[in-house]
Amino acid sequence: MFTGIVTAIGTIASVEKRGDLRVQISCPFDPDTIAIGASIACSGVCLTVVKKGGEKGASWFAVDVSAETVSRTAGEMWTEGKRVNLEPSLRLGDELGGHIVTGHVDAVGVVNDWRPEGDSMRAMIAAPKELAPFVAQKGSITVDGVSLTVNSVKDRPDDSVHFGLNIIPHTAEVTTLGELRQGGEVNLEIDTVARYLQRMASLKA
Repeated sequence: MFTGIVTAIGTIASVEKRGDLRVQISCPFDPDTIAIGASIACSGVCLTVVKKGGEKGASWFAVDVSAETVSRTAGEMWTEGKRVNLEPSLRLGDELGGHIVTGHVDAVGVVNDWRPEGDSMRAMIAAPKELAPFVAQKGSITVDGVSLTVNSVKDRPDDSVHFGLNIIPHTAEVTTLGELRQGGEVNLEIDTVARYLQRMASLKA
């Protein structure tokens, strides 16, 4: 379980094709705090640590990424040099600073607008129609592992949805969201509460 509050940015150092992908990610964590078998969200994808090494400030960990995971995540994510948002799983007593995030990507969105707005950046994300019922103005959504508030929602004639986000300078600096560009793909996870409310509403219909 995660909160969508990114604690570090890592870089994919190597990708090895086995039965699955063995991906090694360099990061600034202390390796003594990384347990084998622990879960780390990597740009919104919950992955299990299978190896680790290095030293504090210059460590690395390795994960195995299945073909299923690759097929459901942003297309350029699993490439050497790609920067990824990192968040270790919650521990008892940790502050819930964002919202409840599972690390299971629901769909891939596409950035269809990205422009300055005051000191911040305004992003418009296109999401597929299966996510439309779960995206609400002032609701929460996770984009590449970052907990964000939906500022606007526009339903499209094809039943897909476009939603707007405000990326403040701090978020742009401490996550990879400052690197978003027009046409880029992002991992999306809907709010868990919205998921259950939609299910309850469908049973009453």
